[in-house]
Amino acid sequence: MYPADYVFGAALAFVIGCNIYFSPRLTSDRIAMQWDVHGRPTWHAPKWAALWGTAALMIAIRFLIWATSIYAPGSVHGVQIGIVLLSLTFAGAHLFTLLKAR
Repeated sequence: MYPADYVFGAALAFVIGCNIYFSPRLTSDRIAMQWDVHGRPTWHAPKWAALWGTAALMIAIRFLIWATSIYAPGSVHGVQIGIVLLSLTFAGAHLFTLLKAR
């Protein structure tokens, strides 16, 4: 376990907390997931996928980083900074998406 996993755990807890907080406050069944340069949504996802897909994707990518660092350690460099950047980027993007959907 890396020290960066504490940041990952905090970011994952933040994402789950945001899901629990925002879920009853979002009235639409679909959430905009991406916007064009003019600020219009380009595509929407079902509410459950938009909320819980982020947490699932975070866990899947962290598992991929772990598996690569165990089974092919020569091809992985900067694992800890990658975990921190992954965590902060996903948490920030998820919060931005939920605030725009509210």
